[in-house]
Amino acid sequence: MDLVTALARARGAEPPGPDTPAGPPVPDWPGPGRALPPAGPGLLDLDGLLRLSLAAADPTGRLRPTPSAGALHPVDTTLLVGDGCSLPPGRYGYDPLRHRVHRLSPAPHAAAGATVELTVTPRRTLSHYGHRAWPLILLDTGHAVAALHLAALALASGPVALRLDGTTGGPQASLRIPPPATGATPPDPDTATASDLLSRRSARPPLTGTPAPKDLHDLLSVARTAGDGHLNWCAAVGGPAPAIVEAGTDGTLRRLAAGDARPALAAWAAGQGWIAGAGAVLLAYGCPSDADARRVRRDHLHAGYAVGRAQTTAVRRGLAARAVGSWQRADLGAALGGEPERNWIVHGLALGTESAGPPGKGNS
Repeated sequence: MDLVTALARARGAEPPGPDTPAGPPVPDWPGPGRALPPAGPGLLDLDGLLRLSLAAADPTGRLRPTPSAGALHPVDTTLLVGDGCSLPPGRYGYDPLRHRVHRLSPAPHAAAGATVELTVTPRRTLSHYGHRAWPLILLDTGHAVAALHLAALALASGPVALRLDGTTGGPQASLRIPPPATGATPPDPDTATASDLLSRRSARPPLTGTPAPKDLHDLLSVARTAGDGHLNWCAAVGGPAPAIVEAGTDGTLRRLAAGDARPALAAWAAGQGWIAGAGAVLLAYGCPSDADARRVRRDHLHAGYAVGRAQTTAVRRGLAARAVGSWQRADLGAALGGEPERNWIVHGLALGTESAGPPGKGNS
């Protein structure tokens, strides 16, 4: 699959074709599924890690703690388990619908803790989004990384090592999670709790009310830090003085452009008209048209990860938030007066102080 060509086509105006069968929602892992046992003292709690990040909350598998475009969830999970975990060492496939693992093989020379490898089944997302699927698949993978990382932090594991460099398509991304350190201290107050992680599903539109400037600044800062410098970040805000703003180094919002960009964003976001009334829309932009496949993967994985981190922060602050992954003809850099095809919108997070109702399916 030529990822560069796929992204160029996905950014165009061509609509997807008719839906096709999505296939099974999880891999057909061999052997019987086994429950994840509780963790003893000093062990990495794999049951808690997966329950707080990827496990489905309903029998259909649509309601999960991490967003996915169309609630199609193309990301699959394999665990390489070493010593110091609640499971015996080995390689396991994870079934998020039943919250069970399947032992696949031994895991020789596995380090203490677990490596979580994320692969994808493109058919699930292709079934609805067609040629627009690949950017969404990568964003979904980034969201899964964010969910796993936040769960590891909530469980006070040791320092987590992320692989989001885009160097390979299989696995798309991975996390190395060590057991809790001896004498580990509880998470600091800024760490998301288990309750935060299970309540972060995307709010139902419309999302109305402009968030406070401090909240917007902090969310932009969270996203910029999580994005690791690979993307640019700004927010289109409504209210009495609509504008596009970015986070200044002095703790204030710096205006990039005056005027209301939300109607244009609604058109660019596959015609999702409700975005025009959102209180604000946080935007990741970059990934130029001449980016190679590695950069395409890297930028989209980081965008999904960063928006996942920002969404959880927004929910903790009582804001309504919904990830927006589909973007067509969204050359934000050119719209701001820059060189064309250098700074495309890669991902978005619609924000408000109120929403239409309880969390929905977690679509991005």
